[in-house]
Amino acid sequence: MRVKIRTKDMRFFLPVPVSMIGFVIRLIPAKVFEEMRVNTPEPYNSLITKENIIMISRECLDILKENKRLEIIHVEAADGTFVSIKL
Repeated sequence: MRVKIRTKDMRFFLPVPVSMIGFVIRLIPAKVFEEMRVNTPEPYNSLITKENIIMISRECLDILKENKRLEIIHVEAADGTFVSIKL
């Protein structure tokens, strides 16, 4: 995944390996998942667990790797700010 942010004053480029998704999810504290459960409707709030999110990310990893260079976000503001996120 590639994150690009460009403004008048700075340029920012961050390459993020897709294979690190599981590692990053493990670093998220359990409190974040508890807060997400509170804001989720009743039948689905029990599905929001760290283990489920890791399992879903593993299942989607092949699809993410197949769609390399797919641009997910492309925003250009009137003041010249540019944001792009590509797989």
